[in-house]
Amino acid sequence: MIKRENYLEKLRQLRDKHIIKVISGVRRSGKSTLLALFRKELIDNGVKENQIQSINFEEAKNINLTNWKKLHDEIESKLLADKMNYIFLDEIQNVKEFEKMVDSLFVKENVDLYITGSNAYILSSELSTLLSGRQIEISILPFSFAEYVEILGENSMINRQKTFINFLKNGGFPQSVEMFKESDSLGIDYLTGIYTTVVLKDIITREGINDPEAFENTFKFVFDNIGNPLSPKKIADYMRSNYRAISSRTIEKFLSAAIDSFILYSIDRFDIKGKELLQTQQKYYLVDTGLRQVLLAKGDQFDLGRALENVIYLELLRRGYQIWVGKTKTGKKIDFLAKNKEGVLEYYQVTESMHNEETRERELSALQNIDDNNRKYVITLDPEKNNFNGIEQINAIDWVLGV
Repeated sequence: MIKRENYLEKLRQLRDKHIIKVISGVRRSGKSTLLALFRKELIDNGVKENQIQSINFEEAKNINLTNWKKLHDEIESKLLADKMNYIFLDEIQNVKEFEKMVDSLFVKENVDLYITGSNAYILSSELSTLLSGRQIEISILPFSFAEYVEILGENSMINRQKTFINFLKNGGFPQSVEMFKESDSLGIDYLTGIYTTVVLKDIITREGINDPEAFENTFKFVFDNIGNPLSPKKIADYMRSNYRAISSRTIEKFLSAAIDSFILYSIDRFDIKGKELLQTQQKYYLVDTGLRQVLLAKGDQFDLGRALENVIYLELLRRGYQIWVGKTKTGKKIDFLAKNKEGVLEYYQVTESMHNEETRERELSALQNIDDNNRKYVITLDPEKNNFNGIEQINAIDWVLGV
């Protein structure tokens, strides 16, 4: 079992702090495994088993505890008065009115509370208002490339380009990595199961979407246009031309539902010259590039450039950056404006290769239009590094591995 040190370290730092730890992320991204690893650490460091209560609300045996009052009473009856109690509540969104139970547990002494959830309701305005300033979110993503390599072993880096392209194509859901080690068909079956479960259980059922076919066709279009500026109107126009009429309002509902389930991430456009957010044409990225291959079923027609851009976005997200899409004063596109934890702004272009002169001109000219002194990068799969009058060309594999 891989130890996800970056996430574990956050939990270590927050241990015994009087704040609710909210671990969020798409289904099967490793939230339950992370908590299991942390519980083991607690026991290894002297915490007794009777100080720990752990309940997973996806397990059938716990269905009788999905009433918040009954759950509260069950937990309270086992609390130890003279020791710290560690409470782990997995997939808490399955408990109706869980926020009342969470609030009541939080105000008790000697309670260290950890909750996980697979949709954004666990951080909804209602819960945030109730727990104002008393919770902190740790957002979990599928494996990074560094974790992917750790699972596959050192031999996977003998041909690191091939390994990285497999990662771009198959994604990093923890269990899917193991499945693809066995065979491609097992990996694809597993990813298909994730997509079906998340869409049918986490979105269509929960949101009461009564037109699953329209929903899926919408997402085939969005998945196929990862990294392209999109608006609900643009998507609605496509649906009208290729399937049937769907309103922009319905498209907005579909997109919001997928974002709330951590399947999609959206980023706004930013006018670099005017230094203001633009209200149209957001860009969307997938939580895992393997899902794109499954839904679109493109086989060998793998769009390497889009997958690469998606993976760079996710890596920026892992590193805690704030991210926008840029628009220069001449209207050219910057893939990512990214502000790091220290508040320093960086600019990123992402392209498969800079060997083609037209591509090189396009990527560099956009960055050359920016007249500030912040660092500017072009990330590619080319092995070489270059510097074009201060614009740094870097290899994607080196960058995601932090080399």
